[in-house]
Amino acid sequence: MLFPNLLQMSSKQKTKKKTFRQAVESTPEVRMCFQEGKLAILNKERNKVELTDSRKCGGSLFIDQCLIDQGMYPQDNRWDYAVDYSGEVFFIEVHTASTGEVSTVLSKLTWLKDWLIHKAPEINSLRAKTKTPFYWVQSNGYHILSNSSQERLVIQKGLKPISKLVLK
Repeated sequence: MLFPNLLQMSSKQKTKKKTFRQAVESTPEVRMCFQEGKLAILNKERNKVELTDSRKCGGSLFIDQCLIDQGMYPQDNRWDYAVDYSGEVFFIEVHTASTGEVSTVLSKLTWLKDWLIHKAPEINSLRAKTKTPFYWVQSNGYHILSNSSQERLVIQKGLKPISKLVLK
């Protein structure tokens, strides 16, 4: 064989994990919406996501705005953000944490999981595995009635709202 190293290299390239940027750019519905660092997160919400080492951030995606801009899923409850940190993707919803909003956020989570499986499998393959990949970050405090069925449901789904997401 004239080029044995060429075959070895191509098999290694096939097993190499895509970067978040590559995954976003190969997802037709959001391919133009990748942002460096956490720039995709709105300024007013950026303080809700803390990166202990900004060099580990592989970029971000404002899923909701990107899809709105294209007129996609206008009636759906869409999830807000995806952020790559240390090669793992975390999905963040900044939303009011009140009893009346629990069903809305859970609908958003269902929508996101379905979208990841059917429309964004390459982004889905980068989903965090060392800790939970889905976070509900409170936009203005925690206002879910204690011991209510809504609070129990949120806890059961592993999505209890937090005041700030700190990625280490």
